[in-house]
Amino acid sequence: MTNQIDLTVEVPFEQGNKRLDQVAAVLFPDYSRSRLQQWIKDGQLLVNGKAVRGRDKLVGGETLTLLAELEAEGEWQPENIPLDIVYEDDDILVLNKPTNLVVHPAAGNRTGTLLNGLLHHCPDLINIPRAGIVHRLDKGTTGLMVVAKTLQAQTHIVAQLQDRSMGREYEAVVQGHMVAGGTVDEPIGRHGTQRTKMAVSPTGKEAVTHYRVLHKFPSHTYIRCKLETGRTHQIRVHMAHISHPLVGDATYAARTRLKKGVSPELRDMLATFPRQALHAKALTLIHPRTEEVMEWEIELPDDFIELLNTLADDEDQQEDYT
Repeated sequence: MTNQIDLTVEVPFEQGNKRLDQVAAVLFPDYSRSRLQQWIKDGQLLVNGKAVRGRDKLVGGETLTLLAELEAEGEWQPENIPLDIVYEDDDILVLNKPTNLVVHPAAGNRTGTLLNGLLHHCPDLINIPRAGIVHRLDKGTTGLMVVAKTLQAQTHIVAQLQDRSMGREYEAVVQGHMVAGGTVDEPIGRHGTQRTKMAVSPTGKEAVTHYRVLHKFPSHTYIRCKLETGRTHQIRVHMAHISHPLVGDATYAARTRLKKGVSPELRDMLATFPRQALHAKALTLIHPRTEEVMEWEIELPDDFIELLNTLADDEDQQEDYT
């Protein structure tokens, strides 16, 4: 991947009487508006060879020249962290994230993150904002993620997230017996007093989660969720809001009393399950260069399968006693 951008276009006359930053967004659609505005400010996007302001209007017929150098976005260090790569080409990378892997460096997690591993695998990602990471999974959540390997791919994929054309489906085990599937359409924002938590809030951002039942166990339900939006902790918050928190969710699930007759094996499993039972099972997107619709689906991790098997064994035992 080259770090130098060298593009020249002529402004169509129908784009006349519009601001430079507006015209640039039309003529350079592979780059985000904020990135183009920064290049204008830095004098890297010129009009007839001269630097002008983003709010200056064009008349049409001008020559726009974009000469920009991609710069490292952070001081993160590459680390040789094994990655389970499901698909990769010059534009995108799709991987299966394991549990206990933090996606992005932050206070307390400066190293050992997915981002550090991505930089080792593909050093040029240092030039892409957040090393190409366009959506995140919580530390304890497993499954599919897409990473953009170019600025163009990143702009394209972010647009799909914003217009909701990217498909993301998760599987989860929740507490309680769900009668049927449904939709949770409740805004999510930062918790009022516990700043590390999210909560359903009237002042939050729109959040929509569709869910359907895959299997009903005596005291738990195995479900599949489809996201319309991608708020932080969205599924975890929404399921807790409707009184069906995820198994193993130490943040949003209160301790529940188990029904009589629960097997010792299930009791131990539920007491020791080390994370929220949530897995990013399926991903659908439009390829940023070929515009081909691409789909992936990944198997459940071993601990999730063991949880389901233990729930099924307990169900069989309870049926034997009835």
